[in-house]
Amino acid sequence: MDPLTSAAASGIRARLESLDMLANNIANSSAPGFKADREFYGVYLSAEAADSPPGANPTTLPVVEHQWTDFSQGSLTTSGNPLDLALNGPGFFVAQSANGPVFTRDGSFRLSPQGELITQAGEKIQGQDGNPILLDNTLPVEIGSDGNVRQDGQDVAQIAVVNFPDPAVLAKRGNNYFRSDLSTLPPASATQAEIRQGALETANSQPADSAVRLVNIMRQFETLQKALAIGADMNLRTVQDVAKVAQ
Repeated sequence: MDPLTSAAASGIRARLESLDMLANNIANSSAPGFKADREFYGVYLSAEAADSPPGANPTTLPVVEHQWTDFSQGSLTTSGNPLDLALNGPGFFVAQSANGPVFTRDGSFRLSPQGELITQAGEKIQGQDGNPILLDNTLPVEIGSDGNVRQDGQDVAQIAVVNFPDPAVLAKRGNNYFRSDLSTLPPASATQAEIRQGALETANSQPADSAVRLVNIMRQFETLQKALAIGADMNLRTVQDVAKVAQ
């Protein structure tokens, strides 16, 4: 395959990967606390090309080298629901799943029939003591900025909020959750995070920004398609000219 066709095909593949990532961002733009994925572009140089003799010009191909999660904070909006909690500042709520602890910025919580504070997917929210938070379904709930939970004037529990010095250790696991290998980098208490009751953090992937990115990717895709067609036409003409000379 000639260098033009190879580069165009590699570029199309990279844009398809970006399109899949962008589609996921758009689909989750209304999910509270959702963190968008971004791409990091690079160039691929095969081992054979790297061993080219001095003075050669080996072909490099554009690729999406890796994806990374943008952990910047979304805006906070008032919901009026006392069980909706928003984090202002770096940090994550801790929920107990069947496979261990998971971390989320989505504070749209609810109470189970047993009075446990749980996520919309049903995982129990963890308190500072590591235990689930048990509340009385019949009493109002007051939650302070430090996560302290009060009912009927009494302290009931304190919601755990943790942070990671390097958020890159977190990997998405569906339902707006993140998971980390706690054995390699355990989380620390998020001292800079403030909890706001009756509010939610919006996704940091805004539809308008995603629409602009989508248009740019589509334009790049169309340009690469034209380059691919030009390369195919050049190859065809080369074959036809060789055939004429051979005659």
